[in-house]
Amino acid sequence: EIGEIERFNHPKKLVAFAGIDPSVYSSGRFTASINRITKRGSSRLRQALFMAVQCGIRDARKQKTSEEIIPRNKKLREFYNKKREEGKPFRVAIIACANKLLHWIYALLKRKEAFQNAV
Repeated sequence: EIGEIERFNHPKKLVAFAGIDPSVYSSGRFTASINRITKRGSSRLRQALFMAVQCGIRDARKQKTSEEIIPRNKKLREFYNKKREEGKPFRVAIIACANKLLHWIYALLKRKEAFQNAV
């Protein structure tokens, strides 16, 4: 859905292409405190990112030998927990994680590296 990564010279442009960048509303001295995402980009990419983030922050099954619950993507789950502790609602935290995931994807594609999930 992204196509060639060379089309984007900055990760924020990829985020804007996905349509998950915040729209800022201001008029005169007024600046809105609640801003929605723009949704001006690819709806398929947004849906794929949303599902990828939900799967990434979900806990993997517990092993029978231990009681420890291991998240599927540890870094993404830590970022999600941080946003929730800041008081962000569920969907706002998910979109922030999708934004973070797109930045990671951009870096991996630009460097032509494989994803290494550090457990």
